[in-house]
Amino acid sequence: MPMNLPNSLTLGRILLIPVFAVVFFLPFAWANLAAALVFALAAITDWLDGFLARRMGLTSAFGAFLDPVADKLMVAVALVALLTVNPSPLFALAVAVIIGREIAVSALREWMAELGKRARVAVNAIGRFKTAAQMAAILLLIYGEPVAGIPVYHIGLVLLFVAAALTLWSMIVYLQAAMAVIRETGRTAPKA
Repeated sequence: MPMNLPNSLTLGRILLIPVFAVVFFLPFAWANLAAALVFALAAITDWLDGFLARRMGLTSAFGAFLDPVADKLMVAVALVALLTVNPSPLFALAVAVIIGREIAVSALREWMAELGKRARVAVNAIGRFKTAAQMAAILLLIYGEPVAGIPVYHIGLVLLFVAAALTLWSMIVYLQAAMAVIRETGRTAPKA
């Protein structure tokens, strides 16, 4: 396991997950601000570790494995925490779509990697927009308080539904790419 700066940032992001969970549920008026800051720090390290790994030539198989795991864990914990304070059916549906897609696409990428076709389900522009909308939504929902009369929570809620829609769209794109590989594999498979 190569310990370099990008991998250390990724491990730090994983260590922020229980910190976030504890701070989110603290019974203090400042807890939502503190939880939002912890989540923002995690989001910044997500961008920073990838940037540094590419810029400094420190990419590694360990980092490529750990980075998406850290992201998905933080997002899942944040969404489940938010669901506990907003247990509405629509909110639960958006959370289920986002978490379910992350699990399904991770499994799909693993399977495609076994076939030597991982590049066919690499992150695309839709996935990047989905991630941006998702992170912004979660951050706004965690903070939740109006800022200068701006309804932060409601904007976060709209962004969460946008992220859920983009999540479904990106999953369809990945599944279509996988289906193309399945069709190709079926044509080239030896007959029994």
